[in-house]
Amino acid sequence: MHLKREIHILVCLLGIARAYAGDTLYYSLPQCREMALEAGMSTRMQSETRLAAAYNRKAAMAAMFPRVTANAAYMWNNADVHLLSNTADLSFGTARVLPDGTATFDWSSESTLGKIETAAQGTIFADAVTGIENNAGQRVADAYKQIYDKLSPDLTHIFVAQVGVTQPIYAGGRLIQLYKIAKATENMAGYESDAKREQVIYNVDEAYWRVVSVAKKKELAEQYYHLLCQLEADVKEALNEGIATQSDLLKVTTKRGEAEVKKLQAENGLTLSNMALAQICGLPLGSVFRLDEAGIEDTRLPEDSLNTEAAVAERSEVRMLEEAQKIAKSNVRLAAAGLQPNIVASAGYIYTNPNVENGFSSQWDGRGFFSAGVVVNVPIAHADEILRYKAAKHAANAVALKTEETRQLLTLQTTQANQKLTEAQQKITLAQLTQANAAEMLRMAQESYEAGMITASELMQAQTAWLAAATDLVDAEADAKTTETQLRKYLGKL
Repeated sequence: MHLKREIHILVCLLGIARAYAGDTLYYSLPQCREMALEAGMSTRMQSETRLAAAYNRKAAMAAMFPRVTANAAYMWNNADVHLLSNTADLSFGTARVLPDGTATFDWSSESTLGKIETAAQGTIFADAVTGIENNAGQRVADAYKQIYDKLSPDLTHIFVAQVGVTQPIYAGGRLIQLYKIAKATENMAGYESDAKREQVIYNVDEAYWRVVSVAKKKELAEQYYHLLCQLEADVKEALNEGIATQSDLLKVTTKRGEAEVKKLQAENGLTLSNMALAQICGLPLGSVFRLDEAGIEDTRLPEDSLNTEAAVAERSEVRMLEEAQKIAKSNVRLAAAGLQPNIVASAGYIYTNPNVENGFSSQWDGRGFFSAGVVVNVPIAHADEILRYKAAKHAANAVALKTEETRQLLTLQTTQANQKLTEAQQKITLAQLTQANAAEMLRMAQESYEAGMITASELMQAQTAWLAAATDLVDAEADAKTTETQLRKYLGKL
C-alpha cells in the first residue's frame, strides 16, 4: 500500500508540474496593479479629463488679459450708388443727368431768363437771349453733374479691415470667480482620477487573491481526489483479500466520483478567475497565471487604522465635495456679479476703401483712423439676477449638507471595514486551528484504517472534514486580504 501511495503522489506532482509549464505567466501583485493601471481605459480617460480641466483653468486666467482681434471684409456690388437724384427740380429750372453721362437744364418760365425770353420773342434780341439762356443752362447742368458725380462714390469693391483690443476693467468679480471655478474643477478631476486609480487597484487585488484562493482550492480538490483514488485502490485490494465488502467499495467509488466533479468545478473556477484577472490587467483572456502567493497568510491592520477622522478628511469623495462647495460659493458670487456694474475699455484701428476720411476716395493711401472708448453697464432693475442669486445660495447650502452627510457615511464605512478585518483575522486563527486538528485527525484515521481499526467510511469522513477545514482556511485568508485592501482604500493607503 505504501508503494502505491508513493506512486500516486509522484503522479500528482508530475501533473502539477505540467500544469505550470509552457506559456504559464508569473506575476506578483505589484506587477498586476501596474499592468491594470496602464491598460485601464478609465485611467486614460481620467488623464485626458485632467488635461482638459487644466486648459480650462488657463483659459479662465487668460480671460482677464487684453483680447486682440483682427477683422476684414470684402464686398462686390454690381450697381453704382448715387446720393443725388439724376433729376433736380430747382426754383429756376430742372437739371437732368442723362444715362449717357451728359447733362441738360430746362429753364422755368417763371425764372428771370424765362421771362426775358418770353418778352424778347419776335424781336431782334430773341436769338441773343436764347443763346445766353442755353449757355447759362448748360453751365448750371455741368455744375449739377459735377456735384452728382462727386456724390456717386465707386462702391463696386468695398474693403474694410479692423484691428482692436478689448480689456475688461471691472466685471463685478465675474472673471475671478470663473477662474476659481475652473481651478476647483481641475482639482476635482485630479481627485476623481485618484479615486478611479484606487478602485482599479482594489479590483486587481480582489481578482488576484481570488485566483490565489481558487488555485489553492484546486490543489486541495486534487489532493482530495487522489486520496479517494488511493482509498478506492486499497478497498479493491481488501475486497480481493476478503476483508472488505462490495458495499464499502461502492461507497468509496461514489465519493471518488463526487470528488472528481469538485475537481472539475475547481478547474473551471480557476479558468474563469484567470480570465477575470487577465481582463483587468489588459492581457489576453486565455492567459494562464501562476501568481505569487506570498503574503496571503500575512494580514494585519494598517497603521493609524483607528484614526478614521483624518482618513475620511483625505478621502477623494470628501475632497471632491469640498471642491464642489468652492464651486457653489463661486456660483453665488457669480450670480451677485450680475448685479454689479461692468466696465470694458476698447481701442482699435480701422481702414476702409473707399476711404471715408476725405469724401469717398478710392485711393489706397494706407490711411485709416484710431478709436478708443470705455463702456459702462449698470444694472438697475434685474429681478431675474436677484432670483438667480438666491437660488445659488440655496444650492451652496445643499452641497455643504451633502458634504457633511458623506463624511458621516464614510466614517461609518471605515469603522465597519476596520471591525470586519479584525473579525477576519480571528476567523483565520480559528480556521488554522480547525485545519490543524482536521489534518491530525486525518493522519490518525489513516493509521487506524491501515491497522484495520476503522472502516473506509470513517476514513472518508476524516478526509471530508480535512477538505472542509482546509477550504475554510483558504476562504478566510482570501476574505481577509480583500478586506485589508478595502480598509487600506478607505484609509487612503493603497
